[in-house]
Amino acid sequence: MPRANLLPFLQEPWGEIPWSGVHFAVEILGVTQADPVRKSDLVVGTALGIEARALRRGLRGLRVLRTGMGPARARAAAPRLLAEAAPAVALAGLCGALDPALEPGALVVASELRGDGGAVLRLEPAPICAALERVGLTARVGPLISVDHVVRGAERERLHQGGAIAADMESAWLARAAQPRPLAVLRVVLDAPGHELLRLALLRDLRRALRRLREAAPALAIWASAQSSPESPRASKHD
Repeated sequence: MPRANLLPFLQEPWGEIPWSGVHFAVEILGVTQADPVRKSDLVVGTALGIEARALRRGLRGLRVLRTGMGPARARAAAPRLLAEAAPAVALAGLCGALDPALEPGALVVASELRGDGGAVLRLEPAPICAALERVGLTARVGPLISVDHVVRGAERERLHQGGAIAADMESAWLARAAQPRPLAVLRVVLDAPGHELLRLALLRDLRRALRRLREAAPALAIWASAQSSPESPRASKHD
């Protein structure tokens, strides 16, 4: 599907998909719909309205900054992310899998971000993975590559051979605006090898992916709370 046609497809009317399933943020964690996260703790950057709605429905009070889809919009949004006073930053939303072992609905935590010219930003995935486990979720950890187009077909295999397990179109261009603050990158697979965007099961898989994003939102708040410790790790410098 051409990139120009992808944005309207992923926006309305899918933003009003009815939600179902178990909300994993239980009272014992102190993160529930009745106990909203403090807005000053965390800001989450996400590209699309449907992603923002899923995150906000997962945790009331979550500060979500819509960046728009693709590198041009991400670059334009970076100053707004930089201006946010929140002490921790997360980038969250949908992604495309490169690893054939990943299927729609799988959670991906970036261990590093790869962008233009091979630039690499190394991240510390363990804290966000621990937060996900506290709300009953697990994620695949690995390198995430940011590209300027929707990856399809044989290109998935080529990028995967380089070590990346998933691709998005924003994270590498937004990450610099997070520094020196703690940064986590959490994505949910929408399309994957054998599950291209243009397919009959896309609506089902979109619902699944957005539901998983909603379920993961409380983990972002748990992660952000842990970053107040002086010993909490920071993102490493670009190579």
